[in-house]
Amino acid sequence: MAEGVKARRRLETRRRLLTEARRLFARHGYAAVSLAEIVGAAEVTKGALYHNFAGKAELFHVIVEEVQQEVADRVVAAAGADEDPWEQLLAGCRAFLAVSRDPDVQRIMLIDGPAVLGWSEWRAMDEASSARHLTEALTALIEDGTIAGQPVEPLAHLLSGAMNEAALWLARSTGPDDLPAVTAALTRMLESLRR
Repeated sequence: MAEGVKARRRLETRRRLLTEARRLFARHGYAAVSLAEIVGAAEVTKGALYHNFAGKAELFHVIVEEVQQEVADRVVAAAGADEDPWEQLLAGCRAFLAVSRDPDVQRIMLIDGPAVLGWSEWRAMDEASSARHLTEALTALIEDGTIAGQPVEPLAHLLSGAMNEAALWLARSTGPDDLPAVTAALTRMLESLRR
């Protein structure tokens, strides 16, 4: 019984650390947040932090993974709302752009993620979440003849890069019509691939 209570408390502590660190990283950026601020906000000791994470970098890594998975889940949900594979691709891409408008997602996943983790590590995480779904969708569309036969990997990287760049542009934009304009441009770009 005591072990169960300890395990539950450890999970609660871990969750508080992740929740508060995520809030602080999203609001102030990784570089501006100290460990003291994180443990203070989570109302735990530095020892509790180090019991759960090797340090600030590992804590941030876990948060980036969480954010990327949440984005991937929303993309998959949007794509899954349609039966037509082409419409699934469009819906998934639109959902990515829409969720990327969230300032927390922008700061953690698109701005600080590559800068803190390094491009290679961030890209590997991206490929394990959202990019994997994009590759699967493009493969299905090439196999059914909707898109002309071609190597999938370079196409997926080009589209992923275009969407990430569009999301970063949206992060800096202030116009209320910017998301619809970017979505329309992306749709036209995708339509050019269609047979």
